[in-house]
Parts: sequence; C-alpha cells; structure tokens
Amino acid sequence: MRLRATGGPVAARVRGRESYLLAGGRLATGVVEVHDDLRVLDRGGFWGVVVDFEGRTRCVRFRHVRPAPDVTALAAGPWRGPARTDWATSMDAAAYIAGVHAIRSEIAAGEVYQVNLCRLLSAPTVPGPAGTDLAALATVLAAGNPAPYSVVLDAPEAGVRIVGASPELFLSREGDLVRSGPIKGTGRTVADLRDKDVAENVMIVDLVRNDLGRVARPGSVTVPALCAVERHPGLVHLVSTVQATLAPGVGWAELLAATCPPGSVSGAPKSSALRIIRELEPVARGHYCGGIGWVDADSGRGWLSVGIRTFWLADERIWFGTGAGITWGSDPEAEWRETELKAHRLLALASSPGRDGRTGPSMPPREAARSRRIAAAR
Repeated sequence: MRLRATGGPVAARVRGRESYLLAGGRLATGVVEVHDDLRVLDRGGFWGVVVDFEGRTRCVRFRHVRPAPDVTALAAGPWRGPARTDWATSMDAAAYIAGVHAIRSEIAAGEVYQVNLCRLLSAPTVPGPAGTDLAALATVLAAGNPAPYSVVLDAPEAGVRIVGASPELFLSREGDLVRSGPIKGTGRTVADLRDKDVAENVMIVDLVRNDLGRVARPGSVTVPALCAVERHPGLVHLVSTVQATLAPGVGWAELLAATCPPGSVSGAPKSSALRIIRELEPVARGHYCGGIGWVDADSGRGWLSVGIRTFWLADERIWFGTGAGITWGSDPEAEWRETELKAHRLLALASSPGRDGRTGPSMPPREAARSRRIAAAR
C-alpha cells in the first residue's frame, strides 16, 4: 500500500530540516514516497526501512544520497533529555520476576525452550526543539555508546522518528548472500557469561538457521562464527554469525516474512514464544526488537539492525526497551538485573539528571495505565 507519493520530494520538515536517514555511512534526504509494502524494496531506489516487532512496516524512499557527515553537523544544539526520575517502566521488578517464573513453568510443561521477556520505558519529551532533535541525541549516543549499526531515521510523514545504537545485525544482504548476527549472552565482563548464555546462543542460532533455511538454496546455510565474544561500552556479548545464499526469486519481502521478528528477541520455538510474549508483556513493543536500517535496491545491498539500544519519539514521549532471554536455567532476580544493566548506560546518556540524580526504576500505577493506553493505540 502506498501511503504517500509525489512527483518530487515531500517537503516535510522538523524545525526547518528535511526528513532524513543517517545509516551505513550515508545521509539520505528528500522523501519521495512512503510504502508499507516490502516488495518495493526490490524495484529500485534508496530506502529507509522499519519493521516493527508486531509486523507493521514502513519503507521510505529518498531522492538524494551522499556520504554521511559526522552526526554532530546535523544537530541544531545540545540534547535535552527527560529527568532521570521521569522514566517509567511497563513492568516493575515484581511483575518482571513473576513473568520469568511463568516462562519457566511453560518450559517445564514442554511448551517452549526460551522466551525473550521485555519491558518498555518511557518519559515525557522535554518541550522545545532541544528535547526532540534526534541528531542531538544521536550525537550523545555516538560519543558515549558507539555502535556498529547506529541509525537515525527522522521521517514524521512516515510516522517514524527513531535513533538507534544497536550492536546487533538482524539481516544484511549483498546480492543473494544474506547474513545474520544473533546476540545471546550479556555481562559486564567475560567472567559474567554463564553456561546458560552459551546454551541460549546455540539455541537461537539453530532458530536463525531454520528461518533462513526457508528461503535459502538447499545446503547453503552455514555458521561461520559461534559464540564469539564482542566488547561494547560497558558490556560484553556472545555473538554468532549465520549466513546463507538466497534461493532464486527471493526478495526482501520473502526474506523478512521468513525471519521476522528476529529470533534473538523472540524465543524458540518462535510461535510458542510469541504467544507467551503476548500474554505476559502488557504493552506492544513497537519499534523495539524490530528491524531498522536501509536498503539500496539499485545495488542489491542493505542491512537491518535488531532494534535494541534504540530510542523513538511518539505521543510526546521518548521510548526505550530492555529485556532478557529466559530459559529453564534462569534466575528470575538475575534476569531483572540484566534488563537494568542493558538499560543503565543508554538511559543515563539520554537523560538529564533529576533532583536525586537517579533513574526512576518503576512506573506509578496511574502512569502505567497511561503507558498501556498509549502503546495500545500505536
């Protein structure tokens, strides 16, 4: 479905600036059209792409593409985030721990092997340009949390205003060669990684192999790297690489239909994990844990990150998600602490200090109800 198309660039501007995509070493401007049909990604042009965890899609074609400047050149001024105490969560510690126990019961019943349990955090945006300038936020993230799959997609006419600092590759494509880089296993240091993390990584690698196998040439799915340690600011991860050669006639639409949502942020078996996620998580994830990136349809290249370590603006709020993979070997309190660990650095960068200098850990009941209404309406 074409959402908007014109004979020339769409002149949607935010504070005098055209909509833009900054990713993959390129800056794209001049929105020509917006679609929700992934088949357009194989017909030509340079596109920004967002696929939500729940499957909603936005493809934004840009007219002008050039080498990316430093993101600081795009920022109108310094970033002003919400106070640290303004952040609220869709699941507090008690609710999250109860969710882990529920998942372990599902595992004991043989319904599932692993489920990624997530929560959304949000806060009111600071009024004025300084609180909504995504290039300014991206500048802060680039300095304090550089990431291999950083992206800014600021296109209000497409309903997407996203800045991501993801360390995880969902899919990359060069012609018919496709790769995925699932992350499972997180700690402050290598010594924090457990046998449970290795087992979880191997489990998700098998899921990704199966997903890619649905659209790959027979026998072409391989695992060039298994459980490699990657170091990121304040964290270490276990990362594997899965690659395949696509079967003839497979385009982006077919590839994403076979692989969405990403296996590393859903669970195994995926169908059972998604059912449990719908039952336990009180709000839809939206952009969190989806796929975000770019496609150059003229050259047959592109990548989508897994939408983690990602902020987005909607409903006069700034949103962020965090989660952990739950297995039979999970300790509920430790899994809650892992969600805190993953969020701590990014929230600190995106926030202004509150009166007590802390990030609020939980959501008051009235604010929780409001957050559920907002998320349900997105």
